[in-house]
Amino acid sequence: MSEFDPLGILRRLRDEDVRFVVIGGFAGNLRGSADVTQDLDICYARDDDNLEHLAQALRTLNARLRVAIEHDVDPPFQLDAATLRLGDSFTFITDLGDFDILATPSGTNGFDDLEGGATTIELENIAVRVASLDDLIRMKRASRRTKDLLHIEHLSALREDIAAFEQRNVDPQQGS
Repeated sequence: MSEFDPLGILRRLRDEDVRFVVIGGFAGNLRGSADVTQDLDICYARDDDNLEHLAQALRTLNARLRVAIEHDVDPPFQLDAATLRLGDSFTFITDLGDFDILATPSGTNGFDDLEGGATTIELENIAVRVASLDDLIRMKRASRRTKDLLHIEHLSALREDIAAFEQRNVDPQQGS
């Protein structure tokens, strides 16, 4: 199993000019959550050019389909834009760790939906778009997975803490 290097994966995506928004547990970490994650999840734009860029990035990462039953099995898979266009969500093992790509994460309408609420975060000279706390909570609620229930609680508490902090730090001279 490869050591998880999310910054390395993000760097490869940037090098190939892939348009994406970071979602999932790593996005939660970037927003302040302490929940542990061992994979990187993104929502990607589905236009033809971006699919070509994404396929190239995946090839540079030596991406292979992640198969839940037998980890040493490498099923046949054509890693190109046409294949990505035919699917919606893929789970990969790469040289830099587990990497999941989703075109339309649960509870969303895809990239444009999430891009609208995302903000840019700078990570070691890599500017990445990261889904908002509200969108992260929305996706976890919609997925209805048991493991996400605790994450929803943590993200909601984090959102409330940030709102309370911002409320306390409003400059009365600026009006709001």
